[in-house]
Amino acid sequence: MEKTWVLIANSERAYCFERSGADHSLTQLADFNHRHQRLSDKAREGDLTGAAGKGHGRTAHAGTQFEPHTEVRAKERAEFARQIANYINEGVTQKRCASLVLIVTSPMLGELRSCLDVAAKKLLRASAVGDLTSFVGADLQSRVDNAIQSSEAKS
Repeated sequence: MEKTWVLIANSERAYCFERSGADHSLTQLADFNHRHQRLSDKAREGDLTGAAGKGHGRTAHAGTQFEPHTEVRAKERAEFARQIANYINEGVTQKRCASLVLIVTSPMLGELRSCLDVAAKKLLRASAVGDLTSFVGADLQSRVDNAIQSSEAKS
């Protein structure tokens, strides 16, 4: 039976499941938890690099130049997406799955896709925008099945 990995994620939580068997049962493989605490702590300690931009003005220059502001949450989301993608990319390289399904919130979906390697992108069977991280058991399985069917119908 073909092993399909199903990733369910938002910007703070992610779960990777293996979907197999005739009943498409979900077996949890990994649980990712990402807290936005680290950059907040650095900002309180005075390290605002990337949070507000550094000034690079000269004393002889009338104005001050600033680096473009990059949202702290966007940086954190990108870091979390890389962490998840590394797990998926490694699993694909080790041939632990035959196809991938992503059910992820909108901002994370873009970040995650950009971090997947070529081999993982080739195995991408379906993707859907949504947040199923709070669902469990039969309810989760039903929502995953519906998301996959909807995504495949659009293709």
